[in-house]
Amino acid sequence: MQRRTATLEDVAREAGVSEQTVSRVLNKPHVVSERTREKVIRAMQSLHYVPNRSAQLLAGKSAPSIGLITASLTLHAPSQIAAAIKSHASTRQLEVAIAMPAMADYDSLQARLNEFRAQNIRGAIINLPLEGSIAEKLVSENPDICCLFLDISPETNVSCVRFDHHEGCGACVSHLWALGHRHFGLLAGPESSVSARMRLSSWREALHRHGVSNAVTVFGDWSAASGWRKAFELLHQYPRISAIVVANDQMALGVLSALAQLNRTGSRAISVTGYDDTADSLYFQPPLTTVAQDFNTLGKRAVELLIQQVDAPQMRIRELLPTRLVVRQSTWAVAGEAVDDNEQLIAQLKSLVEKL
Repeated sequence: MQRRTATLEDVAREAGVSEQTVSRVLNKPHVVSERTREKVIRAMQSLHYVPNRSAQLLAGKSAPSIGLITASLTLHAPSQIAAAIKSHASTRQLEVAIAMPAMADYDSLQARLNEFRAQNIRGAIINLPLEGSIAEKLVSENPDICCLFLDISPETNVSCVRFDHHEGCGACVSHLWALGHRHFGLLAGPESSVSARMRLSSWREALHRHGVSNAVTVFGDWSAASGWRKAFELLHQYPRISAIVVANDQMALGVLSALAQLNRTGSRAISVTGYDDTADSLYFQPPLTTVAQDFNTLGKRAVELLIQQVDAPQMRIRELLPTRLVVRQSTWAVAGEAVDDNEQLIAQLKSLVEKL
């Protein structure tokens, strides 16, 4: 005998709540208390209840889903952010529809938002480094879909939650300076990337505060392969480099590989820093000093803030998350090269001026 499919009414009876409460758990779980939500979920599991999404859509109800437009998940940071978003969305009974456009231009992103609209999705997290004009146009042209951006310049007038690049980059440069480094190479991300440009600008600003103006800059494409190639380019342009500051951990891995191939150890060793603190960076050889971004917190806050925004579309949400420097074995004091007396005097004078 075929088993009867459990209904919304069955779940309500099992959980001891109204059908309206069950419906809220399915469609707007954030408006239901955690205790009640857990009771309803246990009842669904006990009865093997499966929501009829097709019926919900035909009735014009919003699907309990959010959209995520992201960079390629072959890159460590986007994949970790996507995993965090899916995990925290799941705790709120939300599915995540993921789109990975080949291009980060307006037409490509608008096409993805149109796909979300066809699925009755009314909130989207956009984790792509976008020019402010594109982000603002997307928001203006899609008033029925709430967009929350994760990688946008601070002056852009859109809702966003992002990391404080200025804080992390400044800490990285100050750490290397304290170790005696005075000759820097900067390996930035692609010039087309907003986040890459912000990190580069923050490095340069921090170096300028220390009186450094001769740092050499090259641009990679976020991959370990480009880090390997660009390390040779930096050393060719500026053989005196004692520290290479890198815009992400994957490129830093390529830099470390190139330095190992060149046998740059002992007194000829070059310090390397990364950015992201991906799970693998602890196991690089040597373990990588890097700027940590808490991707789990970013995913959690992105889901929470998008839900708030969907409930109150007129809200403009802007939140900045901290970064922190994680010091490991890929950075060390300059060997056999003491900081000269003039530099020490300049550092002392700067310290005195800051106290005035």
